[in-house]
Amino acid sequence: QGLKPLVPTESPAPIFGTSKPPSVLPTTEPFLGKNNVADLQRVFQRSDGLPVHLKGGVPDRMLYRTTMALTIGGTIYCLVALYIASRPKNK
Repeated sequence: QGLKPLVPTESPAPIFGTSKPPSVLPTTEPFLGKNNVADLQRVFQRSDGLPVHLKGGVPDRMLYRTTMALTIGGTIYCLVALYIASRPKNK
């Protein structure tokens, strides 16, 4: 009887990201969408004075302003908490 090894002695077969055997795969997969790189380059490389993180329009501005509000609010909260913690306690 004896003890059986916990780890299998044989390595498992390699697993790839497809269930098709390699001989069945086509040589080139068709591209499923329009290439938008040129359009995005035009938008983001335009020299209009805006930083790149705000060139996406209204959603980018909302995210930026929300982030800034949370950052400033968190800083104020920390400063107030430090001020309250540093006051001497009355007995």
